[in-house]
Amino acid sequence: MKKIFILILFFITSLTNFNPAYSISPDVFIQSTVNRASQVLSENISKEEKINKLKLIAMETVDIKGVGFYSLGSARKSLSNEQKSTYSNLFKNYFLKSFSSRLAEYTNPEIEVKNKQILNDNYTIVKSILIATDDRPEVKIDWRVYTKNSDNPLIRDLIIEGLSLARTQKEEFTSILNSNDGDINALFKILEDFSNN
Repeated sequence: MKKIFILILFFITSLTNFNPAYSISPDVFIQSTVNRASQVLSENISKEEKINKLKLIAMETVDIKGVGFYSLGSARKSLSNEQKSTYSNLFKNYFLKSFSSRLAEYTNPEIEVKNKQILNDNYTIVKSILIATDDRPEVKIDWRVYTKNSDNPLIRDLIIEGLSLARTQKEEFTSILNSNDGDINALFKILEDFSNN
């Protein structure tokens, strides 16, 4: 699987102690998310403890199942219910390991929310910037927030300088399937091997 830096930023969406019991505006949700991220990543705890915290938080704030099936593309239509269940579990483990292991090494991402654009009742785009430092330039980041349930907004995608990370993941999975004659078990094996290594 490709290990690209921008993938790290996608998973920053997961780092919050957001309580879904209260309605929250998407822009406030995102700003809270990145503020909490800095706190978690700067805690004086072991890497393993950080990883465990990040995994728990991600399961509350990111629509992992939705991102997973989007990433699978049209191939999901041909899966049996059993295969869909298997895929959901494998993708969840892949997703959690991907972001947690990388973010445990990442410290103090300073992201400032600028504004929001309501697309419809289901989606809002929250626009922000990753503040420049001596080591990196300013980066424009748009967060696609699923707002059908206003009491529990969820992250569906992150668009960095115009590049959709969900779409990038989808293209990667499509490439894997095309290289294996559409055999879903080939993708299952890659996801499983990644999670177990």
